[in-house]
Amino acid sequence: MGEAAVGPGGGAVLRLRDRVFGDEPLVMAIVNRTPDSFYDRGATFAREKALQRVDEVVAEGADIVDIGGVKAAPGTEVDVAEEIERTAPFVAEVRERHPDLIISVDTWRHEVGREVCQAGADLLNDAWGGADPKLAEVAAEYGVGLVCTHAGGLRPRTRPHRVAYRDVVADVIERTTALARRAVEVGVDPQRVLIDPGHDFAKNTWHSLEVTRRLHELVATGWPVLVSLSNKDFVGESLGLPVEERMYGTLAVSALCAWQGARVFRAHNVKPTRQVVDMVAVTRGVRPPVRAVRGMA
Repeated sequence: MGEAAVGPGGGAVLRLRDRVFGDEPLVMAIVNRTPDSFYDRGATFAREKALQRVDEVVAEGADIVDIGGVKAAPGTEVDVAEEIERTAPFVAEVRERHPDLIISVDTWRHEVGREVCQAGADLLNDAWGGADPKLAEVAAEYGVGLVCTHAGGLRPRTRPHRVAYRDVVADVIERTTALARRAVEVGVDPQRVLIDPGHDFAKNTWHSLEVTRRLHELVATGWPVLVSLSNKDFVGESLGLPVEERMYGTLAVSALCAWQGARVFRAHNVKPTRQVVDMVAVTRGVRPPVRAVRGMA
């Protein structure tokens, strides 16, 4: 990766917007501008509902808000123009409403990336593993961050079918770090690049569990690691629970990933995620307790 600055705990410095982060965990709140999202079933599709949700998650401690205009799963086709309409004007409104907030947009399309960057986005969250190579070039052009995700070579909005790996973690590391290096080669600031193992994407439940157990291997690459665990199928299948009952399982794997050094946690349930990752950070010695007077007097 080159000579990267490091935080006090040894993690690479991460730059988003005009802020610099060392080792502290960041919570990325999910706000979907879609009528058919798997978790909230379109609860924030309407503009006013989405704006209200942004206000709520900021109050709950979100560091980043991730705005999506197309659900990941197969479904109704959403063309470029429609995705732009769902995201770019909304990004502009959120930027005006929260001038200092770090705004991310979940997209794989460079045309969408260009429009949302012009509207004020700070981070492009590419969940489909570089399916559109021009997206990294847009991130470089606008000086924004880029999330490089493992999607196993799947086309956007397709489900895995009998997927197999000799070593899933090795494949995750190989593909995500290659995407990260390529992003730097086209001009993205290396301190604005993150990697994401892509839980559930091109993986069965056993794969996602193994990636979770071995997340420290991704952290050891030196690239800041983002995890998107929230209410996913590997949690539901592990516990035999429907999507609306997966919060506690999500918090458990979030704690495991935080202990191993993950830096950004993409979440639907912001407040409990904030408390869990902060408690892990205090226990690891990454940050001090808010108050520590017990037994001191």
